[in-house]
Amino acid sequence: MRKIIFLFVLLMAIVGAIAPFYLETPETSMQTHLKRFSSYEELKSFVKATSLQGPYSNGEITAFGLTVKDMESLGQGSSVPSYSTTNIQVRGVDEADIVKTDGKYIYVVSEKRVVILKAYPPEEARVLSQISLNGTPSGIFINEDKLVVFEDEFSSDERVIPYESCGLSIKVYDVWDRRNPVLERNVSLDGWYFNSRMIGDYVYAVINQPAYCREEEVALPKICSEDRVVEIDPSTIYYSGVPDSFYTFTTIVAINVQNDGQEPAHETFLVGATCGMYVSLNNIYITVPEVERALIYRIHVENDRIECEASSEVPGYVLNQFSMDEHKGYFRIATTMGQVWSETPSRNNVYVLDMDLNIIGKLEGLAPGEKIYSARFIGDRCYLVTFRKVDPLFVIDLENPNNPKVLGQLKITGYSDYLHPYDENHIIGIGKETVEAQEGNFAWYQGVKISLFDVTDVKEPKEIAKYEIGDRGTDSPVLSDHKALLFDKSKKLLVIPVLVAEINEEQYPEGVPPYAYGDYVWQGAYVFSISLDEGLVLRGRITHIEDATDLNFSYPYFVERSLYIDNVLYTISDKKIKMNSLENLDEINEVEFQ
Repeated sequence: MRKIIFLFVLLMAIVGAIAPFYLETPETSMQTHLKRFSSYEELKSFVKATSLQGPYSNGEITAFGLTVKDMESLGQGSSVPSYSTTNIQVRGVDEADIVKTDGKYIYVVSEKRVVILKAYPPEEARVLSQISLNGTPSGIFINEDKLVVFEDEFSSDERVIPYESCGLSIKVYDVWDRRNPVLERNVSLDGWYFNSRMIGDYVYAVINQPAYCREEEVALPKICSEDRVVEIDPSTIYYSGVPDSFYTFTTIVAINVQNDGQEPAHETFLVGATCGMYVSLNNIYITVPEVERALIYRIHVENDRIECEASSEVPGYVLNQFSMDEHKGYFRIATTMGQVWSETPSRNNVYVLDMDLNIIGKLEGLAPGEKIYSARFIGDRCYLVTFRKVDPLFVIDLENPNNPKVLGQLKITGYSDYLHPYDENHIIGIGKETVEAQEGNFAWYQGVKISLFDVTDVKEPKEIAKYEIGDRGTDSPVLSDHKALLFDKSKKLLVIPVLVAEINEEQYPEGVPPYAYGDYVWQGAYVFSISLDEGLVLRGRITHIEDATDLNFSYPYFVERSLYIDNVLYTISDKKIKMNSLENLDEINEVEFQ
């Protein structure tokens, strides 16, 4: 997390430093059409000649170190009970996470290791094996009897590491015998892990490596697989003509996890720092931020085929993967232009592009002075939450891709950081409650708020249920990581991990001011029953912390994920798994990692 935060801050500093060059030089508005270098010398000359001289251009760069499956249809037999999987964006496109299950076993990233547990039945739960790693695991996949582990060589014990010492290993283990995992494959790449997806038997990983001249040379990306080391041929590297002070080699690698004999496929792009990614069943879309615009690249993937087929740009910057979507042969994207504190009011836009990434429809200028806090494209609709003082939830019609239009909006206090479909006419929002400030055009964040919105009448969306947790300072991983949410409509189940802060009102005899923070008093999983009839009903709470008097030293026991197998709820922290009955939340068993 330290690395991710630093890289984000670094990127923002670079953007701020180079903004004057872009704003004052009209010719920097260039086409994003991708070409290939003819030689290494051309690549080196390009990097030296076109890199903007930002504060980090001298080479002295450092970085801080649900679905229920029908198991019989998957051929795994009727002995495997129903279970929840990672909360993903696109059906059939799995996302790496720190916890995975296959209905019998649970695989957990815990510090510098992966723990494999027998999970079902819960009375027999126990640790079967542990895979120790030298680096830090960034995420895992499970594909039948193959376990994929992304191991980042960033060390949590080192605050600053030169970029050239960074590296990523993609390790594939045979876990047919869960008590004895066997490393079958290790593909290593220069750079750091950005993101990944798994489609069928293929894992697609995106790796970033900075490109800059040191001692008149540019270090090219390398891929190491077993006994082979392959340096990327400069003539195969895509590049655009857009100047950037933080040129990055972005490499996409495809690995067949079920066939060790198939060599990894790969493509490399020399562009700015990749900051966003959306993946459909057939395409990877990556976005690169430039001042007041986002560059977009569409890379077609099919098994081991990786091919860049289109590139373009849209005004504004992209919040996250949920600001993008592919539907019926169109790519949709939501962006924010400007900053809410600038003299020129910020504004928000939705664009529809064809597969060649030509803009064919647009809706611009939404909610002036606000920015996008969350977005979700569902079918022919886009749901957009903007915020500065109150929360407008926009319902946008995209049925005619050439003519997007606002159908309705709802203004309430608070905002949603994450939107999740309940059904075709209802949306779950998870974010913060707010109190409007009397001293300015903003609002004070309060506790975590869960809302259920009814959009049956698109012109008059309604908040039909809500639940607030804690006071100002309360937080949840779901607000920044959708994979922390467990939701299952058929079970009327919603579970989120929460760190609860509460204010001692006795300390404020004249009333609690809206800017006052609470003290941390509890951490664990909130378990809700959710339905259209009853709304949001708290069923109970589960914690892994026996003594909450000092939460500052209890981080390893913070619940980060939850899942269910059959009728058992599993909550997972860095040090422990607890099992509770879904019927009454009675504790069944717990396993602590040694």
